Amino acid sequence: MTSTHLPSPVADTPARDPLPRDVRTLIVGAGFGGVDAAIQLRAAGQRDLLIIERAPDAGGCWLANTYPGIACDVPSNLYSFSFAPNPDWTRTYSPGGEIARYIHDVATRYGVMDDIRFGVEATGARWLDDAQRWEVETNAGTIRAQFLVSAMGPLTEPVYPEIDGRDTFEGIQIHSARWDHSADLAGKRVAAIGTGASAIQFVPAVAKSAGHLEVFQRTAPWVLPRTDRGTTAIERRLFRRFPPLQRLSRKATYWSREVLVAGMRGNLVVRKALEGLGRFHLRRQVADPQLRRQLTPDFALGCKRILLSNAWYPALQRPNVDLVTSDITEITPTAVVTADGVTHEVDAIIYGTGFHVTTPPAADVVVGRDGKTLAEHWQGSPKAFLGTSIDGFPNLFFLVGPNSGVGHTSILLMIEWQVRYLTQAIARAAAEDIGSYDLRPDVMDQWVREIDELSAGTVWLAGGCASYYVDRTGRNSSTWPTYTFKLRERLATFDAGRYEARPVLAPVPAA
Repeated sequence: MTSTHLPSPVADTPARDPLPRDVRTLIVGAGFGGVDAAIQLRAAGQRDLLIIERAPDAGGCWLANTYPGIACDVPSNLYSFSFAPNPDWTRTYSPGGEIARYIHDVATRYGVMDDIRFGVEATGARWLDDAQRWEVETNAGTIRAQFLVSAMGPLTEPVYPEIDGRDTFEGIQIHSARWDHSADLAGKRVAAIGTGASAIQFVPAVAKSAGHLEVFQRTAPWVLPRTDRGTTAIERRLFRRFPPLQRLSRKATYWSREVLVAGMRGNLVVRKALEGLGRFHLRRQVADPQLRRQLTPDFALGCKRILLSNAWYPALQRPNVDLVTSDITEITPTAVVTADGVTHEVDAIIYGTGFHVTTPPAADVVVGRDGKTLAEHWQGSPKAFLGTSIDGFPNLFFLVGPNSGVGHTSILLMIEWQVRYLTQAIARAAAEDIGSYDLRPDVMDQWVREIDELSAGTVWLAGGCASYYVDRTGRNSSTWPTYTFKLRERLATFDAGRYEARPVLAPVPAA
């Protein structure tokens, strides 16, 4: 479900087959979440399902984000499904294209590709209470589903900055999440706006060919060393022959990442140690004291996403690259103008300005039981029990919904646990003739209080920065504010008592 003002990577080819009129479970999105949901539902005997995907292939955000230099910032052995280890990763931190191929290969291996209709984009959804169905509008027609699974993810819909004159620029404009590979930046004067997780990867790549690159920085990020290297043939052979070795590597990586949470939750020993590593990394790579001051963060590590790179600081010191720290005031047809009065003439602008994390466009077009959209229901602060269920929106399950994001570890952990939860719910509904589950409002209220209490005093709220973790009301509505294994425990069992369960009012059509 896309916003009306953003470009959409819809496949050019029509859907392979016509959409069915009704399915038990409709999954929107064929990235990690959608593929895992289909695999686990099939394993549980729930085969009346369909995935709709606007892109031409499975891959999710790794199909949408294809900028030069793209790679994962979580080690490969952890950034993969627990049930589908890949012994053949070529690097310890996987390149984006390799991850997209992995998703496609897993979907193929588990027979999920046949459940996907590519080139189909959801444009709206409404709950029909009398029918106990979601009515979903798409570019290929209308489909009804008893259960609706949102597997769209938070890192596909790009945010463009609100800068006066942006629409008047006559040169090349590219967002990192909508990279135009036909645009030739070689020898061009390029402006890169933003210094987040995408920018620290594409800036070093673009700097190699651009005639002149100006990087516009609003806030200096924390950057730690990236321990990336090519995997050896011996490692790959051992992982293939002895899978427990790869599982052990995965487990060790998981627990080493969980240590970071202590620093984010107030353990100053852990946080100061990491900040010391960041400062050492900066001193080691940047000799110029003035540039080093400009690149020194003024907030606590973890308040914004921690970045990993060995190429970022060297790229900013190339002779054809300048760091600009003055605020942008406007964009003209040919230039970027900053608050210090300088007009920066450029041929191209690249926006590394992030995504709609706390303001998902789908919230404007999903209508619940009381006739309100998700956006109206949330009133600027997204909320979902266990990151997946929302009161007033029966039979709707989010994957990586509010407060289930993570910045320190693999999001696939959360996806697998949430999929296990919703699979139990759907299987139980089939076994007990349940027509709908609607989260009880008191359960949601208690959950919100719990999240707010867990978030209080953490680096996400008290770290001295503005980030996508915090919504416009000042709440942390994005990230899970404590150790991930605690959410795993909560998602282990679907508790029907937390929902208003209504019996089937109308028969569910056969597949």
